[in-house]
Amino acid sequence: MSTDKDILILAIETSTDICSVALSRNGKTLDSETVSEPRMQTSRLAPMIEELLKRNGLTVKDCAAVAVSSGPGSYTGLRVGVSMAKGLCFGAGIPLIGVGTLDLLAAQGKAGCGEKPDFIVPMIDARRMEVYQAVFDGNGIRTGEISPKILDSSSYSELPAGSRVLFCGNGCEKFRDTCGISNAIFAPYSPLAEYMSQLAYLKFTSSELEDTAYMEPFYLKEFTIGTYKKKILG
Repeated sequence: MSTDKDILILAIETSTDICSVALSRNGKTLDSETVSEPRMQTSRLAPMIEELLKRNGLTVKDCAAVAVSSGPGSYTGLRVGVSMAKGLCFGAGIPLIGVGTLDLLAAQGKAGCGEKPDFIVPMIDARRMEVYQAVFDGNGIRTGEISPKILDSSSYSELPAGSRVLFCGNGCEKFRDTCGISNAIFAPYSPLAEYMSQLAYLKFTSSELEDTAYMEPFYLKEFTIGTYKKKILG
């Protein structure tokens, strides 16, 4: 999708405890709002969006699209964010863009790391020593599948010896004491909407848009649901 005019995109991030929204023009963040108090997505998301747009003299209809973090992440948080994004898109008649939470974290890690790492491994906390994760190269390009992983001392031993690996996201801190990689860096931050700007812009200009009516978050929920065994009576 090519265009000569400015592309304004509203971004929504609710995949973890932190709730954030951002406004971008042509892939560059103009303004953002963040609430760090946990589990405030339901009550604070709509007022945050309203304030952000009002502060910039805009309405949703002035935006070319709405981007939303599509998962994996918190079940409730993802539902709130995607539902809000879909409602805004339907109301304004604009397209919806889904941005993977791990892709967002990798972009955030790349931007925040002083010296470029060889690999970036974003992690979303699941439970105990489990995370949702994927491996990205130092340029933020994903090289492996998004998958659940139980962390232990041998995790990521397949990466080349001596590699400088950035582990980021709210799931990486619990790996710090177990990690067997000598050149590991840990950045336990939450994903923020302001780092979604370039990813959302590239998807928009490439026409990688969601079907607004049918989009569902990527929960990876098969990872957390145990096997249910029901006794069959004869």
